[in-house]
Amino acid sequence: MEIKFDGKFKQAVTGGVLGALLVLAAGAGILWKERATVYGWLAREYFQNISQQEEQQNENSSESEKIVKETNIFTEESFVIDAVKKTNPAVVSIVLTKDVPKYETYYEEQSPFGDFKDFFGNDMFPNFFFQVPRQRQNGTEKKEVGSGSGFFVSADGLIVTNRHVVEQKDVEYTVFTNDGKKHPAKVIARDSVLDIAMVKVDPPAGGGSFPKLDLGNSDNLQVGQTVIAIGNALGEFRNTVSVGVVSGLARTITASTGLGRSEVLDKVIQTDAAINPGNSGGPLLDLRGRVIGVNVAVAQGSENIGFALPINSVKTAIDSVKSSGKIVRSYLGVRYVAITPELKEKNNLTVDYGVLVQRGEGADELAVIPGGPADKAGIVENDIILEIDGQKIDKDKSLALIIREKKVGDTVTLKILSKGSEKTAQVKLDPAPES
Repeated sequence: MEIKFDGKFKQAVTGGVLGALLVLAAGAGILWKERATVYGWLAREYFQNISQQEEQQNENSSESEKIVKETNIFTEESFVIDAVKKTNPAVVSIVLTKDVPKYETYYEEQSPFGDFKDFFGNDMFPNFFFQVPRQRQNGTEKKEVGSGSGFFVSADGLIVTNRHVVEQKDVEYTVFTNDGKKHPAKVIARDSVLDIAMVKVDPPAGGGSFPKLDLGNSDNLQVGQTVIAIGNALGEFRNTVSVGVVSGLARTITASTGLGRSEVLDKVIQTDAAINPGNSGGPLLDLRGRVIGVNVAVAQGSENIGFALPINSVKTAIDSVKSSGKIVRSYLGVRYVAITPELKEKNNLTVDYGVLVQRGEGADELAVIPGGPADKAGIVENDIILEIDGQKIDKDKSLALIIREKKVGDTVTLKILSKGSEKTAQVKLDPAPES
């Protein structure tokens, strides 16, 4: 079927098309005239959308970082809290008391005119005098004269502390446990080599036992590792907890005991965990609550520089007390000087490490102690000891440190340079003579 449009319809269509074109042209003209305004509006919309997207991304990123940060803090805090809860009952305060004179003040009448008397022997000024204050002893009283910290290493009451904490011999020692109870204590051993001592208290009545700390491995410490110090800060704030990191390893320091004596401590741990007077003898712990050091000193005039003896240097002393009731150190029986590049050059030596067996300044300070382990092994003056059990003797591992970690009765292998030739010698370590 064929469809035909009449003329009116064609005119209507043509008119509609022309009208639409005119409207489009007018709209285009208006857009062109207001093109700057329209462009600005579109640009604002575009940048506003971009900004909103960036803000959303930043919020998401910040929230993620916050979650990670809070998770890390929560994790470390949890370790610290758990370690403190686990170890605090085994950390003690040690208080020193002594009977000291007790003085009282009294007043004595005294005339400013002395003993002026009349012809009859009577005071010329009987009612004119001053009250002069005087002091006199009125018995004695117990007074706290020192304090420190310590920790149990056995369930029957054996405590590790610093030697300088319990150095006085004319005082009474009392141990305060974390539950507030006090126990009379006795010093059973003072180490002649390290600044450590052992204190003993009787086990709790009724067959009880004390909580004790586990000993870690100080050879595995890393700089930056988190550590915890617990002790009787300032002798007043018992079981104070401080947290820090291992700031340095194998430090050598000269420490003063406060009693007019000082000593050189080598291979100690440096930490920024707050160690105050009174913390001495307390434990330095890792996050698992294991003892990795014994707090020993703080750098005077500094901030956050404290030191601890590595626990591996203390273990042999603890074992010795447990087995024999006293600290018995092994010894080699030689006097020596550490070889340095300067000593090598000055004496034309062939090595720049090890120790040179050499006599002391006094006539009785022999290089090799007669009858000692080294003497029995055939070591003589001017021999150079290079290694002990394969460990090279140098600035990082001294002879004293290696021998200190050995037990009495151990047999060690020495690598020796004697008269230009290397040889080995087997040496059985004897107990060091009591000083």
